[in-house]
Amino acid sequence: MTTIGSPLLWSVFASLVVVALLVDLVLMRHGGPHKVTFKEALGWSVGWVALALAFNAWLWWYVGREAGEVVGNRVALEFLTGYLVEKSLAVDNIFVFLMLFTYFAVPELQRQKVLVIGILGAIALRAIMIFAGAILITKFHWILYVFGIFLLLTGIKMLIAAGKAPDLEKNPALKWMRGHLPLTKDYHGNDFTVKIEGKRWYTPLFVVIVLIAVTDLIFAVDSIPAIFAITSDPFIVLTSNVFAVLGLRAMFFLLAGMADRFHLLPYGLAAVLMFIGAKMLLIDIYKIPVLWSLGVVVVTLTVTVLLSLMRPPPLPTTQG
Repeated sequence: MTTIGSPLLWSVFASLVVVALLVDLVLMRHGGPHKVTFKEALGWSVGWVALALAFNAWLWWYVGREAGEVVGNRVALEFLTGYLVEKSLAVDNIFVFLMLFTYFAVPELQRQKVLVIGILGAIALRAIMIFAGAILITKFHWILYVFGIFLLLTGIKMLIAAGKAPDLEKNPALKWMRGHLPLTKDYHGNDFTVKIEGKRWYTPLFVVIVLIAVTDLIFAVDSIPAIFAITSDPFIVLTSNVFAVLGLRAMFFLLAGMADRFHLLPYGLAAVLMFIGAKMLLIDIYKIPVLWSLGVVVVTLTVTVLLSLMRPPPLPTTQG
């Protein structure tokens, strides 16, 4: 597989991720477990975006110096486009997290622990699937068409489901756990399991963690083909993915109280996925320039966000 990833680039990226995770785990929990305020979440969110943009600027400078300006510009544009696509899909991921936390009434102090585990799981799953996808694409070019069809169908499915709240009662993983595992009704601090009269019981926190892991897997399956439509370089694919996921916890607390205000965003995400799917299916006929892809993603998401803010969702009617 062809990649710009040199030992130096991989080392810089790995070091940044490790330091960023340590900073996130230590500083964001400074003062002990606490309710994250909007101001605090906003500051962290801006910081994560700034870190991603700074890494992209350094990558542009370094690759441009080593391989030429044309290659440097291409790499920076591919990273930025991939980052925006993954960041937008991460917003949808957050909405699902919020729904799970609300449904299971996860206590405020336990939410941070669940989000940390969810982020680490998302990074691990994406790394595995990215390298597997890169190997498959290298050996079997037709896999791109499979990815394209999958993204088209995913976009159509998302478009149909937009505006409808998913029914967790029908979730296969939840139904299986309820049918096969002894579950407690109450939370027991940060414990996933407790022993009651000599028998091992699973707490609601365990159930939420399992469902978060399933959500991570589903969104990884959706997002990885999308980024491969922009670039096949595993270094750019992984770095843009990881930088988009790193700020997931701060973004959750930032958007937690505003989820309803972006009610039209799923329509925009569906359109982006369908566009990327079509882009992959046309790859051997016409290769859509990365700059055009970036423009489509930015315009589509901007329009849906602005329309969401201009046209608030209708208030639920009450029968009296």
